[in-house]
Amino acid sequence: MTISKEERLKRVHERALREFDLDYTAVYEERKQCLADRRMYSIAGAQWEGPLSEQFANKPKFELNKIHLAVMRIISEYRNNRITVDFTSKTGEDGDDLADVCDGLYRADEQDSGAQEAYDNAYEEAVGGGFGAYRLRACYENESDDDDSRQRIRLEPIFDADSSVFFDRGAKRQDKSDAQHCTVIYAMTPEAYKDEYDEDTNSWPKPQLNWFFDWWTPRVVYVAEYYEIEMVSELVHFYRGISLDDSEPNELRVTDEELKANPEKDAELRARGFQEVRQKRIKRQRVHKYIVNGNRVLEDCGLLAGEYIPIVPVYGKRWYVDGIERCMGHVRLAKDAQRLKNMIVSWLAEISTMSPVEKPIFAPEQIAGHQQMWADDPVKRYPYVLVNPMEGPDGSTLPPQPIGYTKAPSVPPALAALLQITEQDLQDLLGNQQAGEELQPNMSGKAVELVQNRLDMQVFIYMSNMAKAVKRGGEIWLSMARELYTEDERKMKTLASDGQTAGSVVLQQPSIGEEGEQITKNDLTDATFDVAVDVGPSSNSRRAALVRAVTGLLQLNTDPETQQVLTSLAIMNLEGEGLGDVHAYFRNKLVRAGVVQPSEEEKAQLQQEAANQQPDPNAQYLMAAAQKQQADAQKAIADTQLSHANADKAQADALKTLASIDTANKQQVLDAISLLHGILASGAQTAQTAPAQQQ
Repeated sequence: MTISKEERLKRVHERALREFDLDYTAVYEERKQCLADRRMYSIAGAQWEGPLSEQFANKPKFELNKIHLAVMRIISEYRNNRITVDFTSKTGEDGDDLADVCDGLYRADEQDSGAQEAYDNAYEEAVGGGFGAYRLRACYENESDDDDSRQRIRLEPIFDADSSVFFDRGAKRQDKSDAQHCTVIYAMTPEAYKDEYDEDTNSWPKPQLNWFFDWWTPRVVYVAEYYEIEMVSELVHFYRGISLDDSEPNELRVTDEELKANPEKDAELRARGFQEVRQKRIKRQRVHKYIVNGNRVLEDCGLLAGEYIPIVPVYGKRWYVDGIERCMGHVRLAKDAQRLKNMIVSWLAEISTMSPVEKPIFAPEQIAGHQQMWADDPVKRYPYVLVNPMEGPDGSTLPPQPIGYTKAPSVPPALAALLQITEQDLQDLLGNQQAGEELQPNMSGKAVELVQNRLDMQVFIYMSNMAKAVKRGGEIWLSMARELYTEDERKMKTLASDGQTAGSVVLQQPSIGEEGEQITKNDLTDATFDVAVDVGPSSNSRRAALVRAVTGLLQLNTDPETQQVLTSLAIMNLEGEGLGDVHAYFRNKLVRAGVVQPSEEEKAQLQQEAANQQPDPNAQYLMAAAQKQQADAQKAIADTQLSHANADKAQADALKTLASIDTANKQQVLDAISLLHGILASGAQTAQTAPAQQQ
């Protein structure tokens, strides 16, 4: 039954709010802890939030933030060792040019959209709180040109992901590739919302607000992006032609939507020798996006490019317990030890502020009239202070002395012991930062490696989970690129693996194949690759360890060529300021020596140099001499063949003559012929051996 658009959007809105409310309540407690963890290490004063702040009201509240240092070390480790995407052939074949094109386009999209900010923010939120996220979005390449419909893929950060990104509660995969829907919420002020959507939240009907999540408050209005997976049925046309090796039929799949968008595509395929052989209606996964609030669907954004929800989750540590997804970062387990340390330090500070001097205790009548002098004495340092004499029971005057003295405060022994235990607990939970940062100059290289490896093991789980997220981002990008980067002869920017060398590529470029057939180069609609991720060295000490190992090998090896290779390898891995050009120089030497596998750019450069290289005069002379010797040998063979032909003719003439003479002279003629044949054979053998001796 056909329903109206209004009814369809109403059902979508009800489904979106219901699913979001269930997703939100399922992880509410976990996400609340994630937010508290991020606040604790990053915001001043947040370590005293909650009931502890009430207990220490009007008392010193100091913070010795040990957690911040540990989190920053893990974040810095990632920023020093970036994770990159590499598209590889599904069949394992090398030299797939289209995969290299995808690598360059992906790196260019990363650079142009500032993807490092998205990665850094997601990783920091995952390490600090346990959950982060970033998104991929298709944007127009030139927003100011209405006639330019070309789009590029942008990678953008999602801030406060633990409070704004909620996936399908039934999705169990870490990358959420099995999620059927996802909601991303963001807050607006009522004034900003009214300016954006021309709607007053006071007009919303009250029943629409009866959800666990408050979509509207007097100060904040929430708007959500709702992504929903749909199964779309589409007609696919199958074209068959002859493959390049003429062994197997080559089949292409073209959707009906592509044929409608490009009416000339059918004629182009037929001109290339393809014929439509069959049609099939298939179901394909697509993503539908809506903008919703607590009252209605604000906008139906339609189907998005690609097959996957363009939101990438990043986890610190993750597991399922009691059917609920749990996650945490590096802060959660150290919170109690950090709070206890702050409490102890604050108590010690309060004790130390108490006067260590014994103060005299007087009766009120002893200092009556002199109170101000006693109050100003610690500042003005009077040479003396006055007291009033007191009378005894018998009316006699008593000596002017204090009744007693106060005692200086003392530190409880248990408090000092607890402070030491707390410090050790923080080191055990966060990692011994002092071991990594206070290395002594006389420590051996092996000891340095052991310390650094111990610190790296705490970082590994975060780097591994970030690698899974980046891999998922590459899969989403490729799915989107297959639909967005399809314009004929569109010139696009690419970026080399070094992150600095820019290039360009022409998409959907008509070309001629090796056998003269018409082909299309750089056709991303055929880009079906596996996505791999490459993680840099886990620490700078790994490079230093390599340099030490290579230096040790230099002392054991006496081969000059091997020593030159090892020296170049050691210098190429040295860390230091201003060594970029030196690294490039020695890498170039290793590439030319065949030690290091060249990149695509380096291969092209070597081929160009080989084509432009002037021939060596000595090589030219030797080649000319060889060609002359070969010509002489061929001439000698031709002379030999001519001699054989002459001999055969002479023998035939002799036989003819023999047949015409009498029997008495035959024997004499035969002897002459045999002698002549022997002379000719000897001459032929001499002609054949001469070219071999010349060569």
